Amino acid sequence: MNNRVLVLNNDSSPLMVCSVERAFILVYLNKSEMVKSANGHKIHSITKSFPMPSVIRLNRYVNAPYKGVNLTRQNIFKRDNNECQYCGTRRELTIDHVIPKARGGKDTWTNLVTACKRCNAKKGDYTPEEANMPLRHKPIKPSYSIFLKDQAGSHNEWEEFLS
Repeated sequence: MNNRVLVLNNDSSPLMVCSVERAFILVYLNKSEMVKSANGHKIHSITKSFPMPSVIRLNRYVNAPYKGVNLTRQNIFKRDNNECQYCGTRRELTIDHVIPKARGGKDTWTNLVTACKRCNAKKGDYTPEEANMPLRHKPIKPSYSIFLKDQAGSHNEWEEFLS
Protein backbone atom coordinates (compact mmCIF):
# COMPACT_ATOMS: atom_id res chain seq x y z
CA MET A 1 0.00 0.00 0.00
CA ASN A 2 1.31 3.43 -0.95
CA ASN A 3 0.58 6.30 1.44
CA ARG A 4 0.34 9.00 -1.22
CA VAL A 5 -2.78 10.71 -2.57
CA LEU A 6 -3.11 12.73 -5.78
CA VAL A 7 -4.72 16.12 -5.15
CA LEU A 8 -6.63 17.68 -8.04
CA ASN A 9 -7.57 21.32 -8.25
CA ASN A 10 -11.24 22.24 -8.57
CA ASP A 11 -10.89 22.10 -12.38
CA SER A 12 -9.53 18.50 -12.12
CA SER A 13 -5.98 19.48 -13.06
CA PRO A 14 -3.24 17.74 -11.03
CA LEU A 15 -2.04 20.01 -8.24
CA MET A 16 0.17 17.98 -5.90
CA VAL A 17 0.68 14.75 -3.99
CA CYS A 18 0.02 14.56 -0.25
CA SER A 19 -0.18 12.00 2.52
CA VAL A 20 -3.25 9.83 3.12
CA GLU A 21 -3.69 11.49 6.52
CA ARG A 22 -3.75 15.00 5.02
CA ALA A 23 -6.13 13.93 2.24
CA PHE A 24 -8.49 12.25 4.70
CA ILE A 25 -8.64 15.42 6.81
CA LEU A 26 -9.43 17.52 3.73
CA VAL A 27 -12.27 15.15 2.80
CA TYR A 28 -13.55 14.87 6.38
CA LEU A 29 -13.63 18.68 6.78
CA ASN A 30 -15.50 19.00 3.43
CA LYS A 31 -12.67 20.95 1.83
CA SER A 32 -12.37 18.30 -0.86
CA GLU A 33 -14.21 15.32 -2.26
CA MET A 34 -12.91 11.82 -2.81
CA VAL A 35 -12.73 11.00 -6.50
CA LYS A 36 -11.16 7.53 -6.21
CA SER A 37 -10.58 5.30 -3.24
CA ALA A 38 -7.56 3.05 -2.74
CA ASN A 39 -8.82 -0.35 -3.92
CA GLY A 40 -10.64 -1.56 -0.82
CA HIS A 41 -8.21 -0.15 1.74
CA LYS A 42 -9.82 1.45 4.77
CA ILE A 43 -8.95 3.97 7.47
CA HIS A 44 -10.25 2.89 10.86
CA SER A 45 -11.24 4.89 13.89
CA ILE A 46 -12.42 3.31 17.13
CA THR A 47 -16.00 3.00 15.93
CA LYS A 48 -16.00 3.70 12.19
CA SER A 49 -14.29 2.69 9.01
CA PHE A 50 -13.74 5.02 6.03
CA PRO A 51 -12.52 4.31 2.49
CA MET A 52 -8.89 5.35 2.04
CA PRO A 53 -8.55 8.11 -0.58
CA SER A 54 -6.29 7.73 -3.60
CA VAL A 55 -7.44 10.79 -5.59
CA ILE A 56 -9.22 13.84 -4.16
CA ARG A 57 -10.51 17.07 -5.74
CA LEU A 58 -10.49 20.37 -3.87
CA ASN A 59 -13.86 22.10 -3.52
CA ARG A 60 -12.33 25.53 -4.17
CA TYR A 61 -9.93 26.47 -6.95
CA VAL A 62 -6.38 27.10 -5.72
CA ASN A 63 -4.40 29.52 -7.84
CA ALA A 64 -1.02 27.90 -8.44
CA PRO A 65 0.75 30.43 -10.67
CA TYR A 66 3.92 28.40 -11.24
CA LYS A 67 3.53 24.69 -11.79
CA GLY A 68 6.67 24.20 -13.83
CA VAL A 69 9.52 21.82 -13.25
CA ASN A 70 12.82 23.26 -12.04
CA LEU A 71 15.82 22.64 -14.26
CA THR A 72 18.04 20.50 -12.04
CA ARG A 73 20.44 17.65 -12.63
CA GLN A 74 18.11 15.15 -10.92
CA ASN A 75 15.10 16.33 -12.94
CA ILE A 76 17.04 15.91 -16.20
CA PHE A 77 17.90 12.35 -15.14
CA LYS A 78 14.22 11.71 -14.32
CA ARG A 79 13.05 13.10 -17.65
CA ASP A 80 15.52 10.87 -19.49
CA ASN A 81 14.61 7.80 -17.42
CA ASN A 82 18.15 7.61 -15.97
CA GLU A 83 19.52 6.43 -19.35
CA CYS A 84 22.29 7.75 -21.54
CA GLN A 85 20.55 9.39 -24.49
CA TYR A 86 23.27 8.15 -26.84
CA CYS A 87 23.87 4.49 -25.90
CA GLY A 88 21.16 3.67 -23.34
CA THR A 89 23.39 2.64 -20.44
CA ARG A 90 22.45 3.51 -16.86
CA ARG A 91 26.02 3.69 -15.50
CA GLU A 92 28.24 6.68 -14.71
CA LEU A 93 25.66 9.24 -15.82
CA THR A 94 26.39 12.90 -16.32
CA ILE A 95 24.84 15.84 -18.16
CA ASP A 96 25.69 16.71 -21.77
CA HIS A 97 24.97 19.87 -23.76
CA VAL A 98 23.47 18.95 -27.15
CA ILE A 99 24.90 22.18 -28.57
CA PRO A 100 28.16 22.51 -26.63
CA LYS A 101 28.66 25.48 -24.34
CA ALA A 102 31.80 26.34 -26.32
CA ARG A 103 29.49 26.99 -29.29
CA GLY A 104 26.96 29.05 -27.37
CA GLY A 105 24.78 26.21 -26.05
CA LYS A 106 22.61 27.26 -23.12
CA ASP A 107 21.54 25.48 -19.94
CA THR A 108 17.96 24.78 -21.05
CA TRP A 109 15.64 21.76 -21.01
CA THR A 110 15.97 21.40 -24.78
CA ASN A 111 19.78 21.55 -24.77
CA LEU A 112 20.63 19.26 -21.83
CA VAL A 113 20.48 15.46 -21.90
CA THR A 114 21.63 12.58 -19.75
CA ALA A 115 24.81 10.97 -21.05
CA CYS A 116 27.27 8.43 -19.70
CA LYS A 117 30.83 9.63 -19.15
CA ARG A 118 32.08 7.58 -22.11
CA CYS A 119 29.59 9.03 -24.62
CA ASN A 120 30.01 12.55 -23.24
CA ALA A 121 33.79 12.34 -23.73
CA LYS A 122 33.39 10.75 -27.18
CA LYS A 123 30.98 13.48 -28.33
CA GLY A 124 33.25 16.26 -27.03
CA ASP A 125 32.58 19.72 -28.44
CA TYR A 126 30.58 18.44 -31.40
CA THR A 127 26.85 18.33 -32.00
CA PRO A 128 25.27 14.84 -32.07
CA GLU A 129 25.10 14.99 -35.88
CA GLU A 130 28.76 15.98 -36.24
CA ALA A 131 29.83 13.22 -33.84
CA ASN A 132 27.55 10.71 -35.61
CA MET A 133 25.84 9.99 -32.27
CA PRO A 134 22.07 10.40 -32.73
CA LEU A 135 19.93 11.08 -29.67
CA ARG A 136 17.51 8.34 -28.65
CA HIS A 137 14.90 10.95 -27.62
CA LYS A 138 14.66 14.63 -28.44
CA PRO A 139 15.05 16.67 -25.23
CA ILE A 140 11.86 18.47 -24.22
CA LYS A 141 10.73 20.64 -21.35
CA PRO A 142 8.65 18.26 -19.23
CA SER A 143 5.24 19.13 -17.89
CA TYR A 144 4.44 19.14 -14.19
CA SER A 145 2.19 16.09 -14.59
CA ILE A 146 5.10 14.03 -15.95
CA PHE A 147 6.84 14.46 -12.61
CA LEU A 148 3.68 13.67 -10.68
CA LYS A 149 3.54 10.40 -12.67
CA ASP A 150 6.96 9.59 -11.25
CA GLN A 151 5.46 9.77 -7.75
CA ALA A 152 2.48 7.64 -8.77
CA GLY A 153 4.36 4.37 -8.29
CA SER A 154 1.74 1.62 -8.09
CA HIS A 155 -1.24 4.01 -8.25
CA ASN A 156 -2.87 2.91 -11.51
CA GLU A 157 -5.97 4.92 -10.60
CA TRP A 158 -3.98 8.15 -11.06
CA GLU A 159 -3.28 7.49 -14.73
CA GLU A 160 -6.42 9.10 -16.18
CA PHE A 161 -5.74 12.35 -14.28
CA LEU A 162 -2.06 12.62 -15.23
CA SER A 163 -2.33 12.17 -19.00
